[in-house]
Amino acid sequence: MKYGCQSMVGKVEAILLKRPEQAFISQENLDKTWEEFRYFGCPDYQKVLEEYNAFEKIIQDNVEQVFYLPQDGRTGLDSIYTHDPLKITRKGAIYFPMGKELRSREYQATQAYLESIGIPTLGHITPPGKMEGGDVLWIDEKTVAIGRGYRTNDEGIRQFKELTRDLIDEYIIVPMPHGDGVDCCLHLMSIISFVDTDKAVVYSKYMPVFFREYLLEKGIQLIECNDQEYDYLGSNLLALAPGKCVLIDGCPDIKQKVEAAGVTVYTYEGKELSFRGTGGPTCLTCPLHRV
Repeated sequence: MKYGCQSMVGKVEAILLKRPEQAFISQENLDKTWEEFRYFGCPDYQKVLEEYNAFEKIIQDNVEQVFYLPQDGRTGLDSIYTHDPLKITRKGAIYFPMGKELRSREYQATQAYLESIGIPTLGHITPPGKMEGGDVLWIDEKTVAIGRGYRTNDEGIRQFKELTRDLIDEYIIVPMPHGDGVDCCLHLMSIISFVDTDKAVVYSKYMPVFFREYLLEKGIQLIECNDQEYDYLGSNLLALAPGKCVLIDGCPDIKQKVEAAGVTVYTYEGKELSFRGTGGPTCLTCPLHRV
């Protein structure tokens, strides 16, 4: 199959999902495990299923090939957020041993599945290196920004550079703030989401000045997310194609701003599915091929 995803906005031709039936499994499983995964309250399983159906329909209506990860004993609740254990390059997948210990074996399950459908492995980030997919942001095919924080460390970045030295011309290392603490899921992609080739939703409060100025100098329109909507994942949008994106429902200000910028916005109810586990539409998906 075709693969390669060195873009945040190219049209998604193939994507990887994991349904709640294979990740959350049941209300009983959620009741037992939501606290150790540090969710904001225990998700209501039936509502999760309803929310996911609506989200999945948006994906199926806009993406030609949709692949699904099976249930796997090496994974837990967070495996529904398929974005974080890897990045797909045009030479294959790079897998990450993630900073959250409960997700440390998740990449193994993803690798087994993707190799079974024909996506080769380019390499792995190995301990003491740490990296998560939400910290790796393609500016363009040859330029990548990497968030250096609690989930991605210097050794992980060094290994990623080594694996991609023939693919990438420029690496921009973005220091991440402490935010709400070590256990908070704060990725680079928590504070910036491209919605078109020259437009991005940002939460500037957590953005280093040099990086914000870099984006402006490249001619990128920055669409500001406010504090309240940032807390409800309003800066986490998935671009399905240039000028077409998905946003969690409940963020009317950012939705209006993005639409005013000429971008089509699809929304889905996501309180139980996304908000409780701090995983927006980008987190719920791993694009395998963009054009």
